[in-house]
Amino acid sequence: MNSKPRLRGVQLYTLRAEMDRDLAGTLEAVAAAGYRQVEFAGFFGREPAEIRTLLEAQGLTAPASHFPLEQMEADFASVIAQAKALGSQYVVLAWLEQGRRSAADYRKLVQNLNHWGRLCRDAGLRLAYHNHDFEFVETDGFIPYQLLLDGSDPGLVSFEMDIYWMHKAGQDPLDYFARYPGRFPLWHLKDATAAGTMADVGLGIIDFPALLAQAEKAGLEYAFVERDDAAAPLQSIRHSFETVTSW
Repeated sequence: MNSKPRLRGVQLYTLRAEMDRDLAGTLEAVAAAGYRQVEFAGFFGREPAEIRTLLEAQGLTAPASHFPLEQMEADFASVIAQAKALGSQYVVLAWLEQGRRSAADYRKLVQNLNHWGRLCRDAGLRLAYHNHDFEFVETDGFIPYQLLLDGSDPGLVSFEMDIYWMHKAGQDPLDYFARYPGRFPLWHLKDATAAGTMADVGLGIIDFPALLAQAEKAGLEYAFVERDDAAAPLQSIRHSFETVTSW
């Protein structure tokens, strides 16, 4: 499984401080660690076309990029333009602020996801929604994640499954792969300790090989290593890469 290019990705949020200080140098370090794909969560004041040139110089691609809800709502055309300039295939909605998690918000979001998914499809892109754990808190009699899955068109809306946050919410990814085959082309590989805190991949208790055994059923295309709170981010991504490529 270590030859699969889909396991050679990293979410650059892990390296946000490093990227902010030295974008080009950090991308060079990412490539030197062995990664071949990156996922952006913001462009650090640079234009996507400029970043793409830097990526290409290091043999990297950015198949997926996170975009804020506010930009999607205000100017989705700019989202599409930036994703295409970067060379991304996936536009990912990654976060809902606390004030945007009401029952009405979620019901409206389902409609928006279908609309934005159609716009992405027409532009040759794909739309995905990234989970945390708050989508599993019952809201007005429903589970938001379930609403988003059931209410969105599988042909228009995919999901980026964050394995850590699924674990944190007490959810079994295998159950979702079985019930919604093919809907999870993007994953975040982030480990969890027995106490529930984040860990480098391989230093926690999540059985990633068992999940990856069902990768085809899930529809996995790209997996991105991530750790939000790494004290030494470059060391963290190197350790996680060694683990992932040993499977």
